[in-house]
Amino acid sequence: MAAFISVLFDGIAYGSLLFVISVGMSVTLGLMRFVNLAHGAFAMFGGYVAYELVNRAGLSLFVALPVLLVGFAAVGAVLERVLYRWVSRTRPLDQVLLTIGVAFIATAIATWIWGPDQHSIALPAALKRQLHVFGLDLNVYRLFLIAMIVAITAVLHVLIERTRFGAQLRAAVDHPEAAAGLGIPVDRVFGLSFALGSGLAAVGGALGVEVLGLDPSFTFKYMVYFLLVVVVGGQGSIVGSAIAAISLGVFDVVGKYYVPGAGAFLIYALMVILLLVFPHGLIRRGR
Repeated sequence: MAAFISVLFDGIAYGSLLFVISVGMSVTLGLMRFVNLAHGAFAMFGGYVAYELVNRAGLSLFVALPVLLVGFAAVGAVLERVLYRWVSRTRPLDQVLLTIGVAFIATAIATWIWGPDQHSIALPAALKRQLHVFGLDLNVYRLFLIAMIVAITAVLHVLIERTRFGAQLRAAVDHPEAAAGLGIPVDRVFGLSFALGSGLAAVGGALGVEVLGLDPSFTFKYMVYFLLVVVVGGQGSIVGSAIAAISLGVFDVVGKYYVPGAGAFLIYALMVILLLVFPHGLIRRGR
């Protein structure tokens, strides 16, 4: 029983990490309906920049995370303005082709600068400890990941559902022409939303180095996982994405531990079943 609880805990922590990275795509794809398949590139570069800040510049990971959030939000805002905005209202196929190209370019740049080898980040001593609770040894780092999913879900839910900015974003997504006619700066709202998604992806990438690893193939290796979290959770639903990420993480870890030969099959089977039962996602965003 203790072994199962330990595996379940690892699965929840893994799902929390997937959510932290995928939540940025939930903003860009789920809310803005922009198919950004280069989302994983922001996470990958977030991991590499965190490696430079922590391992070489000597910053604590706790200090590096807000730096990454702000820095990559700025980068995302610039890219949205000079590159992505031109295809944001075109066919999804155009968006796919552009962002896939960006992902390949990002992979090549990462290989050129950091090489093909795996990189790791030095965690703060506070996150390396083990807590002994009810006969279980719980890793503090994984507890930290679970706390992150709770905090980010709560903050984003309030931001999107309870604030003026969230109301403007929902209006701009549902009826951009009508929103613009009412004086809502649609382009600015979309730019800020894309910036937020980019910053969150970088933070997730930095946190994911310890669990997911970091190499130039990161963007494509986990692309399907990020898409599953957003689509199964329900486009635009932060809470739904959190539930989908936790479910995917638990089934992935439990499947690989107990049925290693069919671990990947169990994940995709679960996702297919969920999409058949909930074709619009676990939670649909209210309009």
